Amino acid sequence: MFLDRFLSFLKYEKNYSVHSITAYKQNINEYLTFLNEQDFDVQTATHHQVRAYLASLMERKLQARSINRCISSLKTFYKFLLREGILHDNPMLLVKMLKTPKNLPEIIQAESIIQLLETDDVFDNEFEGQRDRIIIELLFGTGIRRAELLHVSENDIDFLQRTIRIFGKGSKERLVPITDTLAKSLNNYIQLKKDREFEKTSDKLIVTNTGADAYETLIYRTVIDRLALISSKQKRSPHILRHSIATALLNNGAQLNDIKELLGHASLASTQIYTHNSVERLKSIYKQAHPKA
Repeated sequence: MFLDRFLSFLKYEKNYSVHSITAYKQNINEYLTFLNEQDFDVQTATHHQVRAYLASLMERKLQARSINRCISSLKTFYKFLLREGILHDNPMLLVKMLKTPKNLPEIIQAESIIQLLETDDVFDNEFEGQRDRIIIELLFGTGIRRAELLHVSENDIDFLQRTIRIFGKGSKERLVPITDTLAKSLNNYIQLKKDREFEKTSDKLIVTNTGADAYETLIYRTVIDRLALISSKQKRSPHILRHSIATALLNNGAQLNDIKELLGHASLASTQIYTHNSVERLKSIYKQAHPKA
């Protein structure tokens, strides 16, 4: 009962995405199952039980980042229980996040991605080929997230103003600019959609071969397959395109605050990770060019 109310709170009051709510539900369900196996519930559990649960996650060899996501979910859950008057003490006050290594975001050089998009024989002129091209070009050209791309409809595109309306985390709306080249590609793709007689109809921009709403695996698989042509990196997820354009913009003189607004980051701290990539690039150039390096 508490969990259902909590999930409704996330959906209707916090405006969390379906993906985020699913992750919270899984984390809290696992925690509640653990408590039940120990003959406890959320009203009788203390920080000892919370720590015992986190220790069980460590025994399962979960990474620190994954455990921290669980801790974050539990903190939000317990704050909700306190707000509802279900609890009067918060066991999470004595639980701290684990230290995690600060890994630099992986990127693919912008020149390589541009070359991929401009090579004639990579994407055929039929619907599926042009859809795959638009997926790559939009993710790289705008820096939007995979989930945001899935929610873009044709009506969100303003060809006159050269912008796309994006609904980000927490349903926050932002306008993202597009280049003339991307606008031309979008026009071509939309015309291909109109000319094709789909079994299903959808107002979403990215659709399947039957015209139904696209799904996360389709986006992920498209990016993996296409980026394999230009990169041997093991990690080739859609997010690497977001990292790549952010780093390229910073290297070309864009201001951090502007990149923050483009990416839809809640705080500047999230955007500052890209400065580390720029510093590493500068170090590399320094070692190659300095006469005494």
